[in-house]
Amino acid sequence: MFPWLGPVYTEGGMVEGENNRVGLFASIDVFKGIPFAAPPGRFEDPKLHPGWTGVLKATSFAPRCLQATVTQTDVRGSEDCLYLNIWVPQGSKVSTNLPVMVWIYGGGFFLGGSQGANVLNNYLYDGEEIAVRGNVIVVTFNYRLGPLGFLSTGDENAPGNYGLKDQHMAISWVKRNIAAFGGDPSNITIFGESAGAASVSLQTLSPHNNGLIRRAISQSGVALCSWAIQRDPLFWAQEVARKVGCPVKDSAAMISCLKISDPKAVTLAFHLNLIDLKYPLVYYLGFSPVIDGDFIPDEPSKLFHNAADIDYITGTNDMDGHIFAGIDLPVINRPIAHIQTEEIYDLIKGMTLDKDPEAADSVYALYTKNWSTSPSQNTMKQTVVDLETDLIFFIASQRALSLHQKNANSGKTYSYLFSHASRMPVYPGWVGADHADDLQYVFGKPFVTPLGYRPRDRDVSSYMIAYWTNFARTGDPNKGESKVPVQWKQFTAENKEYLEINHKMNSSSAKQGLRSEFVKFWTETYTQFNDSEVTAISSK
Repeated sequence: MFPWLGPVYTEGGMVEGENNRVGLFASIDVFKGIPFAAPPGRFEDPKLHPGWTGVLKATSFAPRCLQATVTQTDVRGSEDCLYLNIWVPQGSKVSTNLPVMVWIYGGGFFLGGSQGANVLNNYLYDGEEIAVRGNVIVVTFNYRLGPLGFLSTGDENAPGNYGLKDQHMAISWVKRNIAAFGGDPSNITIFGESAGAASVSLQTLSPHNNGLIRRAISQSGVALCSWAIQRDPLFWAQEVARKVGCPVKDSAAMISCLKISDPKAVTLAFHLNLIDLKYPLVYYLGFSPVIDGDFIPDEPSKLFHNAADIDYITGTNDMDGHIFAGIDLPVINRPIAHIQTEEIYDLIKGMTLDKDPEAADSVYALYTKNWSTSPSQNTMKQTVVDLETDLIFFIASQRALSLHQKNANSGKTYSYLFSHASRMPVYPGWVGADHADDLQYVFGKPFVTPLGYRPRDRDVSSYMIAYWTNFARTGDPNKGESKVPVQWKQFTAENKEYLEINHKMNSSSAKQGLRSEFVKFWTETYTQFNDSEVTAISSK
């Protein structure tokens, strides 16, 4: 008989999950759908759950938070959605004092759920592979999204950041309760991707999390990304109110009306258009965190002192911008279609918000300086992806690394580039690691569905799980219970060390000064693009 936790006593009451065998000598306890807060009031901060009587059977995922479907024609989920899931690995005896890894999902702050996408009961964010292979506890949770999670009037009537406060509530619940599941409450690592990565970054910067978080990993997103902070929340709140039929001039009346409106109508009132956009898609993500003077008290760039004792990893995929470039300039994914230099120049003007024609000229000159006199179509298309990757993800992540390292006390800083090429067969051969391509490897999918992957993909997955869980255990991705292929050096201001992660890892994978010419341009020459300068764009 394998050891397992059985019913566990939490602050809300008893919960009982399931124990599943994994291999000959191990098992895993899985708890799904534990409430970490009360059902939330609309546009209200989350509150403690009142608790329950008897034993809560925690054996199925709770509904995700109410959100639009992918087609944006209907909704799925529920307003009662603040639940979490826990995976606890067990060996020959009941686990105690394990490191804890808390996952925050991405999805542009308007899509996503704690279990992730599901194919044949194989959930993307199933924590089993990380938990078993790294001997850590994995936690995933829901947080509110779209207008219901991030609508703000910019005043006391709707300060916003409800989704961020849900995340904080889940992390706090873990801190208070995880010891009963065999976890170490003093060793919590939060990790996330895209909007979840920016959320991780914002959580480390918020003074509300003082003492809660030991370490953090941001995959393709930081608080300094232009899309991570909404600069004109009232505009987007009024757009929703107008579509629902609520007042728009008086913010108190607007919120009173939206609170009693059909939640489906409120959710669908924000529609992310994907065609005929004046500016690149990334500028139309209308509902995201705001600087509220409280949870996010100031510009994120001025809050890094709050992360001085948090160990931090952040990095990007080498073609993170591909998915966005494919919407802004669909021609890049059409093998026989030709891209024109004028299209690239116009995209640059859009990415820099038409602020300065001279700036567009200098950006174009920088990104095309290594072209031959007649560059190939693939070269031109890759240039578009480089531009969008830099401006949407990479440059902000480099600024965050520098600020974290500069403000660090005991906290260590690590940088990576993920470059294992996309497995999407519909993509052209020149495409590298697209946005979210890293998720399948972090969550061990090449081991869960081996027929869908190559041996090299299992190598990448084992490397990432080893680095991530070692880091969660010790604060050093090289030290822990898992062997790693290459020593990952800390990021310093002088050398800007980083690790390139792919299936061909060797001593040359430890590198320095990633895209340094471009980083210098965007952070020193074209300073208008820094976070405090990027403003919201109307969807008109």
